Amino acid sequence: MRYRVLGGTGIEVSVHCLGAMMFGSIGNPDHDDSIRIIHAALDAGINFVDTADMYSSGESEEIVGKALQGRRDDVVLATKVHFPMGEGPNRGGNSRRWIVREVEDSLRRLQTDWIDLYQIHRPDHTTDIEETLSALTDLVRDGKIRAFGCSTFPAEDIVEAHHVATRRGLMRFRTEQPPYSILARGIEADVLPTCQRLGMGVLTWSPLASGFLTGKIRKGVTADSHRSQLMAQRFDPSLPVNQGKYEAVEKLAALADEVGCTLPELAIAFAAAHPGVTSVITGPRTMEQLEGLLKGVALELDDAVLDRIDEIAPPGSNTYPPDGVWKPRPLVEPALRRRPAGERAAG
Repeated sequence: MRYRVLGGTGIEVSVHCLGAMMFGSIGNPDHDDSIRIIHAALDAGINFVDTADMYSSGESEEIVGKALQGRRDDVVLATKVHFPMGEGPNRGGNSRRWIVREVEDSLRRLQTDWIDLYQIHRPDHTTDIEETLSALTDLVRDGKIRAFGCSTFPAEDIVEAHHVATRRGLMRFRTEQPPYSILARGIEADVLPTCQRLGMGVLTWSPLASGFLTGKIRKGVTADSHRSQLMAQRFDPSLPVNQGKYEAVEKLAALADEVGCTLPELAIAFAAAHPGVTSVITGPRTMEQLEGLLKGVALELDDAVLDRIDEIAPPGSNTYPPDGVWKPRPLVEPALRRRPAGERAAG
């Protein structure tokens, strides 16, 4: 297993990070089986585990907490906060009020006294970034978290947060967690270079492109994976947005055969090859999936293979819009793109 330093923190983490999103009701509801998978990953040398409060409404954190009993000191534990947890206002977002409350719930579910990396799961432009950074800085000083980062933030928000932290004498985001795969390379144009300039660690998620790079989703093959059953439209070959993915997958599968590896191994090795990436999050649901992922931990791609990948999926391009990416409010709220009616009439 290879290890890298996480964003200047001095903390060494495995290049492969165990993502816990699939442990719980939305993936594997069997707690004992999920714990066995976590233990197998740790036994294989993975020392980095990433979860979030909202995964299966806290169940994922509970499973991880059970699994780490007796092994906590050897694991770098990361979790996230932002998405609503329950009904009613003020039970989500990036406010001091919510962060200070929710970190206590995460600590309880995880059965630990501290969190190594506490991440803001998405931007929240209703909250001043100084408010968020101030709350997180206090949590570090209180010893409840060791470092903090952001997840799926656009480059401009990362830069703003960095400047606010510098001006106000606050601690800064040490990491960013963006989606990154051969089919979703958009962050190569802005987020990755920004993180490199700021000395931030990067934990990438969805290296298998939400299931498209598992090798099970192919042209003319009926998708029967767990994800495809949950989100059939994402894999519908009749939709134009999916056709480019199917074309690329066929070329990448052929390349993997030439290299002598599986398509998932190729995909994960690609993400780990970028100099701006610290660790690649993989989220197995079953022991079989974990074992398949572990077979490729030593795979490193040479320049010739990376050049071939560039030909299939050009650098900085997205073959499809990555799922779950935060969108700026002006893109989803038409009123923010239009002048007031009176001003338009007067103009």
